[in-house]
Amino acid sequence: MKDRFRKLFTNVWNVPNALTMMRLVLIPVFVIVFFSVPAEQDKIAALFVFAAASITDLFDGMLARKLNQITDFGKLFDPLADKLMVVTAMVCQAIAGVFPWAAIIVVGAKELVMLLGGLFMLSKNVVVYSNYFGKTAQVFFIASLLLSFFHPSLAAGSFRIFGLTPDLLLLWITVGLAFLALAVYAAGAVKTLKSKKQ
Repeated sequence: MKDRFRKLFTNVWNVPNALTMMRLVLIPVFVIVFFSVPAEQDKIAALFVFAAASITDLFDGMLARKLNQITDFGKLFDPLADKLMVVTAMVCQAIAGVFPWAAIIVVGAKELVMLLGGLFMLSKNVVVYSNYFGKTAQVFFIASLLLSFFHPSLAAGSFRIFGLTPDLLLLWITVGLAFLALAVYAAGAVKTLKSKKQ
């Protein structure tokens, strides 16, 4: 255990990992900026912090591969920082009354099941890759999050589909896609395990 912990924090100080750490630092900054703006106003400053964190996520992985600076720290904390930033933004919007808690709980439960399922599959030395529906759901989810920073303006407008503003419509589409992605992932996992046994 000590050797694994030591290996995790070996060769940490490089540009990709610095960007990952910056994203982790931006999480509490985002929360402070988000709640410093009244709920009835568009949260543009919080959007800029979220966008800055997203940009670091775009570059750290790319630089790690280009500079050949892939480390165990980056493998663990890069996706973790990404998930934490997105979940934080999601929960903040729920607390602000923009996103319904039901949608947040469903998406969160799906992510938890995917995580536990991935760990179980890894214990069997099997990797099940993300599917098209999961990737599409992620795009819709980010889009709904970005639009949610303008929710007061969207709510004040007359544009509605099924009575929902564009950000909430995309969020519920994401929930549907998340369920579909989970079903496809589970089917792929079962199929892979069966073929491995044979």
